[in-house]
Amino acid sequence: MKLWVLRHGEAEPYGSRPDSERELTAHGRKEVLSSAARLMGQPLTAIYASPYLRAQQTAQLVREALGFEPEIRTVEWLTPEVDPDRVAEQLVSVSNVLLVSHNPLVGNLLSYLQHGAGYPPEKVSTAGLAELEHSELLIGSMTLNSLKHP
Repeated sequence: MKLWVLRHGEAEPYGSRPDSERELTAHGRKEVLSSAARLMGQPLTAIYASPYLRAQQTAQLVREALGFEPEIRTVEWLTPEVDPDRVAEQLVSVSNVLLVSHNPLVGNLLSYLQHGAGYPPEKVSTAGLAELEHSELLIGSMTLNSLKHP
């Protein structure tokens, strides 16, 4: 199975409005389109996204850039402070999906899937795109094929 994890693009400054309502900046949109280009030709089966506005905007930009027909699946388990174990539980029966989320979850999830609990998070910039792979979802044993930043 392959799993792609994308952090949202650059957003309005923290504190400018409620966190869940912060929008992507023009630069953030460009970042996302750059990362979306790396997903061209990949066998995506679904896009899951946090309900926060900047993640929804990021997911929609990717969906449009790829011409991906299925609707975006909005899920609460991709909000910033969710425990990586909760995300892993949701991924047991899926493969080849894109997760659009936020730090600290993105960095923590990447570390958790590669190494297990107790390791420092991966450093992921805005619109950073990670590709992980393994024959099945096994905590601590997935391989990070790439981590690209726009």
